[in-house]
Amino acid sequence: QRNSAAGQEIERLLLGPGPRMGSNKKKEVIGMEAWQEKLDAVNISKEDLNCLVLNFLVIEGYKDTAEKFAKESCTKADVDLNSIGDRMQIRAAVHHGNIADAIERVNDLNPEILETNVGLLFKLQQQRLIEMIREGKVQEALGFVQEELLTLCENNSVCLSMYNVGKLKMVVKDLLFELETTLSLLAFENLSTQGADFGADDGGKQQLPSELKQLLEPSFRHKTATSLNAAILASQDQDKESKLPLLLKMLVWVQEQLSKHAKFPKIDNLVSAKFKVDSTEEDGEHEGENDELPLLSAMEEDEIEVERNVPRGVTNMYMQA
Repeated sequence: QRNSAAGQEIERLLLGPGPRMGSNKKKEVIGMEAWQEKLDAVNISKEDLNCLVLNFLVIEGYKDTAEKFAKESCTKADVDLNSIGDRMQIRAAVHHGNIADAIERVNDLNPEILETNVGLLFKLQQQRLIEMIREGKVQEALGFVQEELLTLCENNSVCLSMYNVGKLKMVVKDLLFELETTLSLLAFENLSTQGADFGADDGGKQQLPSELKQLLEPSFRHKTATSLNAAILASQDQDKESKLPLLLKMLVWVQEQLSKHAKFPKIDNLVSAKFKVDSTEEDGEHEGENDELPLLSAMEEDEIEVERNVPRGVTNMYMQA
């Protein structure tokens, strides 16, 4: 209902009087010149744009860039930029599989982060177990499960049973399932020498199921690092994620909703931020298709690569604005 109401309001603001949602009338066509006039009529202050870019740089950990941008744009950061360094060292440790080091650094920074977040602590310990199995340290991995992971699950199971909280009991159940899945990696050999192609057709040998293969992907480390980064930010009373990607997602959704009722220039590449004139000839043609959505999905699926390229994209979006 909120999406529908938002769509109607967007249509009213951008299109003015005309066909409403659900109407069978032909789509209104808005040319590039008319569209540009509508955009020029929107007043966005440079200060707001500067804050938006600085927010992205701080949350994503571009410390040096954030310092230079804040200085050159005369924008005041809401946080101490020196705190970015600790966060990035922790995230880098997870990315490189140094989980014990990451946990130690987090506890030095703020021990309550992991003490109050059982799910996150489990994810880190699970990643630590994966790294042991990847390196072929079977006995060490089994001992680690007995001493750390099972104890973690059992302790929280006892605690939760005392309070009889059904939803939290499901959390413990999920943790045990995740642990069993991870231990299934022990059935396979030479995991450390197998890259992204592990599990490919090799004559029927060592076929790794997709649910296990994903545990060895760099993206799995990245998800753990992202969750940890968000928890650290929350403990510092900062946003868990930057505003700019959320606005880009909103842009994609708004264009999708508006394209159902009008033809207008779209931004079909979120990196270049260039407009593309809608050239479809019939109403309903290519319905359900959206050039922006696959791009957004690709960004979300490989956030590591996006983070490497994103400063250029941020600059282009900033200049376009």
